[in-house]
Amino acid sequence: MKVVKFGGTSVASAQQIKKVFQIVTDDPNRKIVVVSAPGKRSKGDTKVTDLLITCGENYLNYGNGKEAYQLVVKRYSEIAQELGLTEVIVDRIAADLQEILHGDRSNSESFMDAVKASGEDNNAKLIAAYFQSRGVETHYVNPKEAGLFVTDEPGCAQVLPESYNNLRKLRDRSGILILPGFFGYSKEGRIVTFSRGGSDITGSILASAVRADVYENFTDVDAVYSVNPSFVHNPKEIREITYKEMRELSYGGFGVFHDEALIPAFRAGVSVNIKNTNNPSHPGTKIVHNRENENGPVVGIASDTGFCNIYVNKYLMNREVGFGRKLLHILEDFQLSYEHTPSGIDDISVILRQNQLDRTMEQEVVERIKSELHADEVHIEHDLAMIMIVGVGMRQMVGTMSRAASAFSKSGVNILMINQGSSEVSMMFGVKESDEKKAVQALYEEFFD
Repeated sequence: MKVVKFGGTSVASAQQIKKVFQIVTDDPNRKIVVVSAPGKRSKGDTKVTDLLITCGENYLNYGNGKEAYQLVVKRYSEIAQELGLTEVIVDRIAADLQEILHGDRSNSESFMDAVKASGEDNNAKLIAAYFQSRGVETHYVNPKEAGLFVTDEPGCAQVLPESYNNLRKLRDRSGILILPGFFGYSKEGRIVTFSRGGSDITGSILASAVRADVYENFTDVDAVYSVNPSFVHNPKEIREITYKEMRELSYGGFGVFHDEALIPAFRAGVSVNIKNTNNPSHPGTKIVHNRENENGPVVGIASDTGFCNIYVNKYLMNREVGFGRKLLHILEDFQLSYEHTPSGIDDISVILRQNQLDRTMEQEVVERIKSELHADEVHIEHDLAMIMIVGVGMRQMVGTMSRAASAFSKSGVNILMINQGSSEVSMMFGVKESDEKKAVQALYEEFFD
């Protein structure tokens, strides 16, 4: 059995949905299908989810959002007409959305979760109707009916363990089952969404629950690339990558998967295959538990911007018991989460997302560190980029760090911070945001060209 997930661009139009139908019906093992909300049809287009957010916010702020509501319904109506479906399905979608918009708005977060989730939910109903119109036994399955229960944390739901036993029963149902991604239900019956990349999480949960042989994730590219294609022209495709490598790259800024998405499939031992809806015969990228180190020490390079560094210096800091704990406790008091903490004998750096702080908070943080920890020097450096090289081959290969440092040097990029994970699967480098692209290109040339 295969669980198949189609992303927003794969279900953005009638033409794309016809491709989805062909892909699913070409393989009888593709029994469970997870779909996203309609994405962008072209570069300047707007995702249905974004239209829904505008619509929901208008209802919250002004009690009405007719224009945005009509745009959402129009989008579904255009798809339905091009698929040759009757207005019955569009009327159902419009009525379901109206019910949510005119429902309980006392809890704004829960209300917005329900509004956003309607994008996936209504698209699943529409796609199931199209499959049925083509004479294929198909059933729309609501996550509540299937037993997908989650924690009541709007925007960051976690699946409850009992859901796996509930969802396993889907194996016994006949026909093709189409489920909306992105959300589940709390035990109290409220719609709650997963974090960004939520449809990937739904697919991974289902693949784990039904013990699928493969979880196929269809998107709009042939494979995962070893580096951001906007930085390097025609980069090398990754044919096989481990879960650990993919998670590290996702955390480092890869846009293919949210770093939480693969965990359910990984724990169940289900392999993942990333494929292209527009070129389904391409083998794509396989995410596996173990692979041969055929790509050399580095399998991929990821980067992300928007970081800052809180630098703290104090003589003989390494001998002071509890110094690191006290420092992190100050950050905790300000509700700040950190990413990395490289340290030396007399100094420590705390890397965090700079959008968590404003100037006033920064001054307060610096003053508390100085006064409570008696630090000799404290300052914050802004606008940093974190660049990560990843590969299980680095464990056995001598000189990877040297090659990376040499690449930075040749390109004139100053390294501000180096951090290597204890797993030795990744190395992280901090540079100025203005040097991000040049640094990534230098690393790609060193390890792949």
